Amino acid sequence: MIEEISIRNLGVIGEARLPLGAGLTVLTGETGAGKTMVVTALGLLLGDRADAQAIRSGAGLAVVEGHWTIADTGMVAERVRDAGGEIEDGELILARSVSEEGRSRAFVGGRSTPVSVLTEIGQQLVVVHGQSDQLRLRSSTAQRETLDRFAGSELTSILRDYQSVFARWQAAQVELDELVSERDRRAREADGLRVAMAEIEAVAPRAGEDGELAERAERLANSEDLRLAAAEAHEHLSSGEIGQPHDVLGLLDSARRQLDRVSIHDSTLQPIVDALQEATYLAGDISGQLAAYLGDLDSDSGRELEAVQERRAELLTLTRKYGPGLEDVIRYLHTGSVRLLELDSDSDRIDTLAEQVEAQHSEVLALAARLTEVRSASAVALAERVTTELAALAMANARLTIELDELDELTALGRDQVAFLLQPHSGAEPRPLARGASGGELSRVMLAIEVVIAGTDPVGTFVFDEVDAGVGGAAAIEVGRRLASLALTSQVIVVTHLAQVAAFATNHLRVVKDSTGAVTASSVERLDGEERTAEMARLLSGLPDSGSGLAHARELIETARALSA
Repeated sequence: MIEEISIRNLGVIGEARLPLGAGLTVLTGETGAGKTMVVTALGLLLGDRADAQAIRSGAGLAVVEGHWTIADTGMVAERVRDAGGEIEDGELILARSVSEEGRSRAFVGGRSTPVSVLTEIGQQLVVVHGQSDQLRLRSSTAQRETLDRFAGSELTSILRDYQSVFARWQAAQVELDELVSERDRRAREADGLRVAMAEIEAVAPRAGEDGELAERAERLANSEDLRLAAAEAHEHLSSGEIGQPHDVLGLLDSARRQLDRVSIHDSTLQPIVDALQEATYLAGDISGQLAAYLGDLDSDSGRELEAVQERRAELLTLTRKYGPGLEDVIRYLHTGSVRLLELDSDSDRIDTLAEQVEAQHSEVLALAARLTEVRSASAVALAERVTTELAALAMANARLTIELDELDELTALGRDQVAFLLQPHSGAEPRPLARGASGGELSRVMLAIEVVIAGTDPVGTFVFDEVDAGVGGAAAIEVGRRLASLALTSQVIVVTHLAQVAAFATNHLRVVKDSTGAVTASSVERLDGEERTAEMARLLSGLPDSGSGLAHARELIETARALSA
């Protein structure tokens, strides 16, 4: 329940505080005094889109704050705490600010939150009805939503199961359709992959093989130059001819012997002798390596070079097709093989999906039939109860009928198309609300529906913005009486211009403008006694001081009190 709403710099309202509370609160005032801005303010608290143009001229920021009394447990309290907000002593504070640049901020329980959190919480706290909702009631979608609200938890449970199966069925059907429609393309892709995999596997490339072959080709292409250079170097190191000590090994050995012979006379020569000995060993080792290198050089290098170049050509062909590099070719062999397995399993997958789709379709049909069964029973009950309410709203001979037609296609909400038909009086043909109901009739139908649904789908607060448009006389009194009846179980807030409705208020607020045309902090008044009687007289005749108007107002208040007893 809303205890209080504070508004600053919204529309014509400079500053206002609206004390609300339980029962039926009516909000009256002159045209342009800002009554509708109160509904706009409440909409901001419930997550409606912010409009910078609604900010009062000359103000940079509009702020709305609402104080709710709620239970410490339940869905709302849980969502508030999930958002980081707090509920203190059963009081929840929601706030919203809108800047002249269009930026909006929302606060839940003292914590800044996304506006979407206000929307989630607001759906649990308040139902708002305005003239746009009367127009919306003409749509088949709104009529189905209304019927589903009345059907309650039984339908909600079935609908939840239905939507779960429906989503899986749709996903499987989409996959199946894709596989079937693209079967030829996927078959061509599989054939191409088979050719590619066979070609790569036939060559069987190894990682790094292209680099190794490049080095080998370079060596083989220059084998004669390498042979001549290695042979000459070997000859300089060790000629191998006896008595010809003019190679490096011979010269080193000769130098070592000369110094070794006289080193007994000077010990400082010994390190030199040892170094010459080490150099001799090193030169000999190099000579051996050159000999081995010459031995490894294949005399038939021409044929080997041809084989290497052929292998390089095979690898180059692969990299041009599946590269750019050899590592990419090897990687493609792996990924292509995995993809080929997937494509080759299409037939099995199609068969499996076809069975799955058929089974899920049967399940969806069964759940859709259950939805239709529950909606059909609820449609009869809702129509009967609303018809009874319409009789209490001065439409004694009116009758509401709710028809269900089967849609050609299954939807996420079943296969039922719901239509509300109104028979305004005996002998008239029932006609869809979209075509046959006037604004006043729609107002009463909507109110009757809310009174009925309140018993099965209770909401803490109802807000009606001039829901009595197009209604007058005795019908207006009945509208007021049913609003008062609804206020016995829910908080009801009504913006009205009809004295017949305002007469039933347990809390009457008047919004007035000052001499400048603005609504200030003192411009929202709670009316009692003669002040309320004067406001009722103004609503009736436009003359708050008229004797006959005041008498009529007192009579109307007494009539409302008696009808509410």
